This record gives sequence, structure tokens and C-alpha cells, in this order.
Amino acid sequence: MFTGIIEELGAVVRLEPRGDSAVLVVRAPTVSADTHHGASIAVNGVCLTVVGSDGERLHFDVMAETLKRSVIGALRPAEQVNLERAVRAVGRLDGHIVQGHVDGTGVLISRAPGDAWDLVRFSMPVDLARYVAEKGSIAVDGVSLTVTGVGPDWFEVGLIPETLRATTLGGKQPGDPVNLEVDVLAKYVARLVEAR
Repeated sequence: MFTGIIEELGAVVRLEPRGDSAVLVVRAPTVSADTHHGASIAVNGVCLTVVGSDGERLHFDVMAETLKRSVIGALRPAEQVNLERAVRAVGRLDGHIVQGHVDGTGVLISRAPGDAWDLVRFSMPVDLARYVAEKGSIAVDGVSLTVTGVGPDWFEVGLIPETLRATTLGGKQPGDPVNLEVDVLAKYVARLVEAR
């Protein structure tokens, strides 16, 4: 489990295709410092397992399901990625509950700069819209955000200066793809209501 509070901007070293899977190598000086084999790391919001390390570089196996449901397969060498280690059960939950299980992908549609923040609109698959509510939570590339507006196939968020500085969202432009994870509590509520 993650919180959506990004710890480090890592850099892609390489993405090696292997049939219907891939190996991803990421340079992560901070996150790699106390990470061990088998640890869970959210990479742009996708929960991946560390299968090896080489100094500051972490190695991950990426399965076909992950490549199909996320934008991990489109990463390029030197591209920055949002990194977060799994939450410890003894700390504060500063963001919201993020599982690292990507529900779909979207595209940055527009961004309007404010005095000290940006209003950003993303597209989302229509089937995810029922889980997204104004003032609710959503994870975009693993970043915990509060929804400020929602439509049938889009949502908006306000990005504060810290988010613009500390995550890849500060550099995203219209047309850029992103990973989306809706609030897990919304998914469970919907499932319970459907079962009635």
C-alpha cells in the first residue's frame, strides 16, 4: 500500500522488452538506499517488485498485464518517474490509500496556470468516471490528488507548487499519457451497492 506522496524523482536507465514482458531499470539514489529484493515500489503509480539492485539502480520485472493497463511500456531512457516506497504501518497516511493497481490510463487535456498553482484537466475512461467525485481522491502517475471537477470522461485537479516541483506532473504537457488509479474505497462501495 502507498500514500501517493512521492519520495523521489527517479530516472529510467532502460526498459528491455522480453516477449510479452519487460525488465525496467530505474536510477533511484534515495529510494534504493534501504530497499531490498522483493520490496514493493510504486513507479508512476504502478506497484512493481524489486527483483535486483545495482548500487543506485533498481530492477523490476514488468508483466504483460502491467504493460497492457499502464503507460510503463512507453518509458524512455532518462525519462523521470515518480517513486514511492510502500507505506510503513507506523507512520502517517498523508495522501490517501493507493494500491499501485492501475485502473486505466488517461491523457493530459489542458493546463491553465494560476498565480501559484496549475489547474489541470485529464481524460479518463468512461467506465472509471463513476468512481471519481469532486473533492474525492485519485492517483495520477502515483500522485495523490484531490479532484476539483469531474465530467463524463474527464476530471480536473489543482497542482500546488510542491506537487509541480516534486513530481513529474510539473513537466507534463497536453497529449502526455498518465496512469490512473481511482479511490479503492469508491470501488468497494460500488461493488457492495451492485451486489444488493
